Amino acid sequence: MKIRYAGSTHVGMKRSLNEDSLYLFPEENLYVVADGMGGHASGEVASRLAVETMAEFFRMTAADQEMTWPFKEDKTLVYDQNRLSTAIKVANLRVWEMSQSDARYAGMGTTVVAMSAGPGGAYMAHVGDSRGYLMRDGRLTQVTEDHSLLNDYLKVHKLTPEEIEHFPHKNVIVRALGMKSTVLVESQKLSPRPGDIYMLCSDGLSGMIDDRDMEETIAGGHDDLEAISQKLISQANRNGGQDNITVILIAFSE
Repeated sequence: MKIRYAGSTHVGMKRSLNEDSLYLFPEENLYVVADGMGGHASGEVASRLAVETMAEFFRMTAADQEMTWPFKEDKTLVYDQNRLSTAIKVANLRVWEMSQSDARYAGMGTTVVAMSAGPGGAYMAHVGDSRGYLMRDGRLTQVTEDHSLLNDYLKVHKLTPEEIEHFPHKNVIVRALGMKSTVLVESQKLSPRPGDIYMLCSDGLSGMIDDRDMEETIAGGHDDLEAISQKLISQANRNGGQDNITVILIAFSE
C-alpha cells in the first residue's frame, strides 16, 4: 500500500513557547509526536531530543541491521515492533541522562506517540498521553490508552462527562520519557486498510476538540491531509488553544 502523510505544530493561544516536537521520516516510514514538559524551555529540549534520537536509531538500524541494540529485544515481538519500542527506550535514556547531567534540564520529560510501517507490518507505540487515532469508514477511534491519572481512575470509577471535565488532576501523567532511566513502552500491531487515516497528536489537540468534532473535520477534509491538519489546529485554537498543538496524519491507499 502507498502511504501519504502531513504534519504540523502550533504554539497555541496561551503559551509563548512551543514545547511540542514532531518528526516525519518517510524514508523509514517513521512518524513521531512528542509533548515536552519542564520549566525554562527544558520541555522543548526533551521533546526535540526524543524525536531526533528515535530518528537516529532508525537510521543506524537501517544502515546496519546486525548492530547490537542497547536494550534486549522482546522475543514475543517481531523485528519492526521491537525496533520502534527500542527507539523510544533509547530516547528515554537520552532524555534522562541529560536531565541528570545538567541542572538546567533537571526534571524535564516528554510524552511520545509514534508509528512505523515496514515489511513486517505497521506498528504504533506510545508513552504518556499523546494519542494515536484511526479514522476508518468515517469513524474515528482512539488506538492508544492514556498513561494518565485520570485514565487510571476511570478504570476503577465511573464518571460522568461533567465529572471528567472537572477532574482535579486531569493533566497529570503517570508515565513519560525522562522520569527514570528505563521506561515501559506500550506498543501494538496495526492492520492498515486502503482508505485508513491514522492520526498522532499531542493533548493540545485532543484536549481542545472532542472526538466527534475531530471525526467530522477529518471526514470533511476529502483526503487533503495538509488541509485537515491545519483545520484541526485552527479548531483547537478557536476552542481556546490552551496548550501547544501538534498533529500528524498518515493515510494508506492502494
